[in-house]
Amino acid sequence: MRLTLAVIAFAVAATAQVRYEDILRGPGANWLTYGGGYSSQRHSPLVQITAANAANLVAKWTYHVPGATHLEATPLVYDGVMYVTNTNEVHAIDARSGRRIWTWQDHGSKRDSVNRGVALLGNRVFFLTGDCRLMALDRRTGAVLWAAKYASLSDGHFATMAPLALKDRVIVGVGGGDGGIRGFVAALSADDGHELWRFWTVPAPGEPGSETWAGSSSKYGGGATWMNGSYDPELNLVYWAAGNPWPDFFGRPRGGDNLYTCSMLALDAATGKLKWHFQFTPHDTHDWDAQSIPVLVDLTIGGKPRKTLLHPNRNGFFYVLDRATGEFIGATPFIKKLTWATGVDAKGRPLELPDMEPTPVGRAVCPSVRGASNWMSPSYNPGTGLIYFPALEQCDVYMVSETVPEPMKEIMGGGSEPVGAQPGKFYLRAIDPVTRTIQWEYPMTGPAEMWAGTVSTAGGLVFFGDDDGQFVALDARTGKHLWHYSFGQNITASPITYSVNGKQYVTLAAGADVFTFGLFE
Repeated sequence: MRLTLAVIAFAVAATAQVRYEDILRGPGANWLTYGGGYSSQRHSPLVQITAANAANLVAKWTYHVPGATHLEATPLVYDGVMYVTNTNEVHAIDARSGRRIWTWQDHGSKRDSVNRGVALLGNRVFFLTGDCRLMALDRRTGAVLWAAKYASLSDGHFATMAPLALKDRVIVGVGGGDGGIRGFVAALSADDGHELWRFWTVPAPGEPGSETWAGSSSKYGGGATWMNGSYDPELNLVYWAAGNPWPDFFGRPRGGDNLYTCSMLALDAATGKLKWHFQFTPHDTHDWDAQSIPVLVDLTIGGKPRKTLLHPNRNGFFYVLDRATGEFIGATPFIKKLTWATGVDAKGRPLELPDMEPTPVGRAVCPSVRGASNWMSPSYNPGTGLIYFPALEQCDVYMVSETVPEPMKEIMGGGSEPVGAQPGKFYLRAIDPVTRTIQWEYPMTGPAEMWAGTVSTAGGLVFFGDDDGQFVALDARTGKHLWHYSFGQNITASPITYSVNGKQYVTLAAGADVFTFGLFE
């Protein structure tokens, strides 16, 4: 491990701590969680940058991350300091100037994986190494306070996600579902990293849900949990998405619905017990995991106040669930090219069309394996009542290999490839979650290659990265283009906005750099 300190006195001397109550308040001058706040709405109340002046945005600073190739991190900001990550490393940056404060690097990790960010609590920065160790770093200096290993590469597990810090615990998950693992969500103590509870996403034999795995081993069922979740402090429930079953495309060895893969899980934050689950794609054979981050919104539906969970799913349907009970409220396609199902029934189960399974010679199905949506972060603006997220219109040819794959060999039982005559196209779509209808869309003009999410603001804006390598600002009510800045490279992260000394900034990582913008002065 190597620690680099910059002589920036204000950061080293900082005494303020990130309190649980600060995170509860949600975004403001600071941006304290991957989703902005526990609800993951990714909406900022800042209003200095507006639809009227967005055209005056200019670059303020750029921070280069040596050795990076495609940063996927959402930066966090507290008290004028930004924290951004790369593979097995954390950088603390002056959020006003882009000057480095400190850098922590772990050269001992046994796996190099992309990383999507940190969690903050107290004077600690929590970070997951590629080989599944939760690191607690001193927020002021980057010094290691402790490390806790919570999963093993020998079991096929690895980590790419940003952890979620609650009052006294840190929630973590694992990747590896495409190689045959058993996924789980775990809570570790924020004090020393010891495990408080663990929920397995594939039930063991005899446990509830195990009857949905005919002829398959629970040890290798998949159900990875590689993205950040959300939290409702009033209900004390953690909401986490579980990924696809394994083998991904070859369903014969795992007959049944394969719970709790491709599902949304509501877990008691105190005990880890399952409160409810909702499965989006039973017996998935198209690799449509459910890893879009759940967005928690209070809505009035049918004249009744509802605590809802919004989820644009990789399978092409936009879902609205009751987050207190798990009750299905509604689901509607948000893409035009959806060929595997005609809709959903009264309980939300998809009405699947026949002959949509992968075959040895290949079968065209829409959406593609990348999904109609994916892990790129949505945002919800309570002022407009709209949720914004990228949607991909694309079909793939899905193939199956009926040779039973070996676990942990990164063999998925088949594969997919684009339909050559039907190139994909990305749109940023704005949906009214009450009516589940598209209110406007912004067509992107690039090669349909990007992994960038969104952020909305009370200034009437939605920011996102498009597939032409541009950072874009749109009018949140109409979708009108207001401003863009070309990065000239693929964007694989989600933007944030924050304020220091009364000045609002907007930041997005791309390639090897962190770009920050503000109004011209």
